[in-house]
Amino acid sequence: MQIAVIAWGSLLWKPGPLKLSSGWHPDGPLLPLEFVRNSEDTPELAIALCEGAPPCPTYWAYLDAHDLPAARTMLREREKIDPARPDWIGTVPAPDGAQSPVAGRIEAWRLARRIDAVLWTALPARSRGCEGRVPGAQEVLDWLAGLAGDERAAAEHYIRRTPAHIDTRYRRLVEAALGWRPLREAHVTRMA
Repeated sequence: MQIAVIAWGSLLWKPGPLKLSSGWHPDGPLLPLEFVRNSEDTPELAIALCEGAPPCPTYWAYLDAHDLPAARTMLREREKIDPARPDWIGTVPAPDGAQSPVAGRIEAWRLARRIDAVLWTALPARSRGCEGRVPGAQEVLDWLAGLAGDERAAAEHYIRRTPAHIDTRYRRLVEAALGWRPLREAHVTRMA
């Protein structure tokens, strides 16, 4: 069974326990992405699926997994997702028949490539400790500008390391206000 994973953020440069059987390919489906998720365990403002955001390019790689449950577990563990939140791992075809807002677009992409199944991280926006809450642009700028020391360095590295062609509205605002331009390695079309 060929199972692929779609990525757009730190999964590209820190796959951790996720076992890949290929490198990252730069021709994943276009998905609505924005820097809208305050992480619970890091100071990063993560990029996540965000309804209403313009579509951005994504990457994909084959997973070294022989069945969908094993692949879902691998991604859940890498993303530190509570097992009680299986909806935070997107899958096509969906094992429970549930459809996410981006499932149709990913399904068409999957079928065109003749891949058996595709997974992605489906964490919602998160701000002020509230899952699903999309922070406003000024809120994002104020929060990032208010970070100091190692926390600021980690948040800056995450945004600057995200592939440069994932060009979102908030990224442009952060670049203009804070000068956090993409790192040189963020301009590479194939991620290591």
